[in-house]
Amino acid sequence: MRFITTALLAASVVGATAAQAEMKLTSKDLTSGKAMADAQVFNGFGCSGKNISPELVWSGAPEGTKSFAVMAYDPDAPTGSGWWHWSVFNIPADASKIATGASGDKKLPAGAVQGHTDFGASGYGGACPPAGDAPHHYQFTVYALKVDSLPLPDTAPAAMVGFYVRANMLDKASVEVTYGR
Repeated sequence: MRFITTALLAASVVGATAAQAEMKLTSKDLTSGKAMADAQVFNGFGCSGKNISPELVWSGAPEGTKSFAVMAYDPDAPTGSGWWHWSVFNIPADASKIATGASGDKKLPAGAVQGHTDFGASGYGGACPPAGDAPHHYQFTVYALKVDSLPLPDTAPAAMVGFYVRANMLDKASVEVTYGR
């Protein structure tokens, strides 16, 4: 009986340690399950938002993390392949935040690179679903990577960034918001 109690106690400690190490992503600008604010909506293509990149704060990266990447994606876009709104890679391992407006203000963590979005340019491109569509889902995900950097230029399309990110991922955390018009 004593062995079983000790084993259960050890398992709960290991489980608690694993739970504490779970990667998390939060934002003062985005609330999971809620509608995106006009500040993060695109300004163009018929949308009139402010196109400000959101704050993203992460914690709980696994041991061995050498860099981070952030990607924003709309799986509901009527393209057959979704729509990439943002890709940032080569974020140093000691970073844990991207400030509100960092994309436009060029205040990303030192060394970070923004790839091209499906808007055809680098930098953040906010939500802008077709008028009349049901609200789209926007997934903001931070990835902990096992490499110091991805061998990609700032002209890399987000799908290519996504390929390298997933091939080198240790863990990830997401916030999903909606937006419709």
